[in-house]
Amino acid sequence: MNPLHPAISLRAGKRCEYCHAPESVSNFFFEVEHIMPESAGGTKDAHNLALACRACNAYKGARQSGIDPITSKSVSLFHPRQDRWNDNFRVDTQTNLIIGLTETGRATVATLQINHPVQVEARIFWKRLLLFP
Repeated sequence: MNPLHPAISLRAGKRCEYCHAPESVSNFFFEVEHIMPESAGGTKDAHNLALACRACNAYKGARQSGIDPITSKSVSLFHPRQDRWNDNFRVDTQTNLIIGLTETGRATVATLQINHPVQVEARIFWKRLLLFP
């Protein structure tokens, strides 16, 4: 486990900083990921680190941009240290989908496959446990 995990997890409210999945229901600690990959000049300092569930981290990989499905423009993905989650996303409590409100939000939802059926199904259970949203 990354030695910075406890501090990064606490700062993130023990939630994935991309999809807001609660870390407490995972049988693995969430991952400490580089917002800007080291291969692109990103550092290991806390400002460049985010808590990510395994799914979001796997889909994000070294990506820093994605395609907004509405405008077809390539835009930066959500940056947890620079962008506010509530400005870029909202949760539809009826469908359990995370809706991108901005180009960045929509590109992040699409690139990280945040509304993959498995993720949406998990949100139903998290809601029943009062862990989401």
